[in-house]
Amino acid sequence: METLISSLHPQLVFPINHASDVAAARRAGQKLADELGFDEVQAGRLAIVVTEAGTNILKHAGEGTLYIMRAQSGASMAGVDVLAIDNGPGLLDVAASFQDGISTAGTAGNGLGALRRQSDEFDFWSMRGKGAAFFMRLWRGSPPPEPCGVEVGALYVPLAGEDESGDGWAASCGPDGATLLGVDGLGHGPEAAKAARAAVHALERRPSSAPGEVLQAAHEALRITRGAALSVARIDYAGNDVRFAGIGNVSCVVHDGDTRRALVSHNGIVGANMRKVQEFSADCPPGALVILHSDGVQTQWDLNDYPGLHGRVPVLVAGILMRDFIRGRDDALVLVGRRRGGHA
Repeated sequence: METLISSLHPQLVFPINHASDVAAARRAGQKLADELGFDEVQAGRLAIVVTEAGTNILKHAGEGTLYIMRAQSGASMAGVDVLAIDNGPGLLDVAASFQDGISTAGTAGNGLGALRRQSDEFDFWSMRGKGAAFFMRLWRGSPPPEPCGVEVGALYVPLAGEDESGDGWAASCGPDGATLLGVDGLGHGPEAAKAARAAVHALERRPSSAPGEVLQAAHEALRITRGAALSVARIDYAGNDVRFAGIGNVSCVVHDGDTRRALVSHNGIVGANMRKVQEFSADCPPGALVILHSDGVQTQWDLNDYPGLHGRVPVLVAGILMRDFIRGRDDALVLVGRRRGGHA
């Protein structure tokens, strides 16, 4: 049976510049915990994680961003993901930074240790001069088993001044493979968001279909919308490869840790003018990343400039790419999927 996760669940984004921003993020986290049925102890742990993550940004970087969202997992159990991103000096001594009582900011030094202790899943990336990123996941109950053979992490943000993003994503995961979908609704605002939702629903109806078939289904579904750019990648576990088809400006890159291969999209608009659908394939062994992003993110990025990032959880990869390469004049999306089995 295929499970689906997607941008149909909203993502909360908090620029952190002041203590009041941390308080606002904590209140939003508490509200999400209540909606997902967290008990008082679990909600309290989430409050600590959000508070410490935001406070750490202020202490060590001065500003950054917190993302709070439903767990990006195909598991049936509810969970919350917290991502903290900054562009500060980075961790100067990683081992010491996670020891309680040690701080470079003249404080008690409990923040990073608390993040790891209070989280059911934890990961981070940092580099001197290139900031830090921290990922925390908290489950409503005991952590469930891995839902499928692909880990997923995605971030999407609207154009400044808009309440809805016209960029969206979805990932379906089953016993034989997984499908990643990235969509950029034409323009921005509510009508672009409507087109993105229609594309997500197209995958929901055909979760294990070939990329070309998903595109054809989306083309019919999007005829009543303004249309979209759309890319679909199907990862096949047995074949250790990915098949891809795209129309428009949602890029797809396969990165195996050393080399990067960009896959080709054709011109057109899904739902309006889609003349040619062609599938391409590339090797996708365990550990490889499949990265989809809209044109709200620059294309001239290189993961080799961020040593160690390739091996971190996918949402950390998405967070750093969003931080450093967002154009800022359009909606933006980064979706990262990793074949399990090669996680560092």
